[in-house]
Amino acid sequence: MEAEPEREVLSYEQFGTAVDQIARQVADSGFRPDVVLGIARGGLGLAMGLGYALGVKNLSTVNVEFYTGVDERLDMPVMLPPTPAAVDLAGLNVLIADDVADTGRTIELVRDFFAGHVAETRVAVVYEKPTTIVRPDYAWRTTDAWIDFPWSSTPALA
Repeated sequence: MEAEPEREVLSYEQFGTAVDQIARQVADSGFRPDVVLGIARGGLGLAMGLGYALGVKNLSTVNVEFYTGVDERLDMPVMLPPTPAAVDLAGLNVLIADDVADTGRTIELVRDFFAGHVAETRVAVVYEKPTTIVRPDYAWRTTDAWIDFPWSSTPALA
């Protein structure tokens, strides 16, 4: 019988602390985003929190499917419609928000989709994993463990 993988358990209270500390990192770096782009679903809470903390009212989302279960994923991440038009973000400073930079492939897909259209992109995540191919500019914690987020650690009600 296989051992249960190590888990990092994040509470809603810790998530609030993470948002506050990530927002402070962004502010202290001098980066002033014009828009916060949340990667749905996991990055939406962080995007909303950063929007409020940084005084950014322009929030946008992109939906990317990659994970299908605990440590199970598609071969490649896929952007799902509706996809925001890159031209709508032309010339803007974009802060991409996601819950975790695990493989980094989801963030890479989103960042590359907007490359050449926006002035600058930076990436903020709650967790960074050492194996990620995209190093986020801002992260709350680094872990090797599977993360139980408070919004996705229990089964759906319906």
